[in-house]
Amino acid sequence: MSDDSNDTVKPSRRGFLAGAGGLLAAAGATAAAGQPSVAADAPAAPPVDKQKATEPFFGPRQAGIETSQQSHTYVAALDLATTKRDDIIGMLKTWTRAAANMTAGKFAAPMNQDLAAPGADSNEASGLAPARLTLTFGFGAGMFVKDGKDRYGLAAHRPEAMVDLPRFNGDQLVDTKTGGDLSIQACADDPQVAFHAVRQLVRLAYGAADMRWTQSGFLSTPQTGGTPRNLMGFKDGTGRPTDLDKFVWVGDEGKWMKGGSYAVVRRIRIALEHWDRTEVDFQEQVIGRQKYSGAPIGGKKEFDKIDFDAADKDGNPIIADTAHLRLAHASTNGGAQILRRGYSYNDGVNFTAERWPPWRQGMEYDAGLLFVAYQRDPRTGFIKIFEKMSKLDMLNQFVTHTGGGLFACPRGVADGEYIGQPLFEI
Repeated sequence: MSDDSNDTVKPSRRGFLAGAGGLLAAAGATAAAGQPSVAADAPAAPPVDKQKATEPFFGPRQAGIETSQQSHTYVAALDLATTKRDDIIGMLKTWTRAAANMTAGKFAAPMNQDLAAPGADSNEASGLAPARLTLTFGFGAGMFVKDGKDRYGLAAHRPEAMVDLPRFNGDQLVDTKTGGDLSIQACADDPQVAFHAVRQLVRLAYGAADMRWTQSGFLSTPQTGGTPRNLMGFKDGTGRPTDLDKFVWVGDEGKWMKGGSYAVVRRIRIALEHWDRTEVDFQEQVIGRQKYSGAPIGGKKEFDKIDFDAADKDGNPIIADTAHLRLAHASTNGGAQILRRGYSYNDGVNFTAERWPPWRQGMEYDAGLLFVAYQRDPRTGFIKIFEKMSKLDMLNQFVTHTGGGLFACPRGVADGEYIGQPLFEI
């Protein structure tokens, strides 16, 4: 791999290749996103090899937020173990260098030749392409205050928007899957590339931070393209915010967070055994969309305009008042919109007692949705939308929120800077 710090030529991951190279499904959707038209005589664009492609690490905003969604993710939350602010800065500087290397298809750090010492990289991604790897970093509440202590002199700089998430109706949050002082989200079109990236960053944090929880996720796009489906079999993520500057990116009010975004992560278990025994027409009433076409009830195509005023012959709304689509939609939430980047997850099976009739108990899938949403302000984004949904959404009889957190993801970095530098320079 090439090492920018010296002239020694080392094997690059890309050198092995020939050539260089959900739930809340309609939250924030106010208009259908159409496909751009292409002139009949325009030359066809060459197909993009996602395995060889790279996403830029340096830039005014962190990659992995508005980046075209990759097929796999690996999310990790860490707790800070050091008592020294300088240790955090040193770790963030190291992370920045390693992230820049790995997203470019290189090893996390130059590989040494001393076989008697630990390797600078664990090497399991050697020979793999970059696969559009992105790394997105966030700071949890514990960066500012933890157990009532201002450990690093940052308490006064905790953003007003970074409130503690309320305990929503139906939450069954597991402590070992919730919270964290730091977050890393790796996204890539190769699951091993995503895992490898987080693994290296955690290795480089030894002594300064310890792992709290992790979660992998996957996203399968249909062969014909279009909106992916979640594990409930419905198209997931049809809508997206109409104005990212207004709804996703923090403005001047955020001070050191300007140009960043707030990530809400929720691990949502789905009672698939219960869902699979439910009639399809009832599933459609729960979601508010047709299962196979993705069209809103009353429509014919996925991106048809949603008519919440349409009623049946008895005067009842054809999209129920408690349907997921209606409760999540911007028009019923005062215009609130969020940018969601959800992934499915499957962690095998374990013993579960369902919290809704028929209250089955036994071995069931531990599978569902790794919900990730970015927004300018959680108070006017996720919290505003989900407070009502947690109480009224028909989907609640099938889903349980078991973990997650809220993280302040600072702006991107320029070459020569480090992640979160504006916070530590105040």
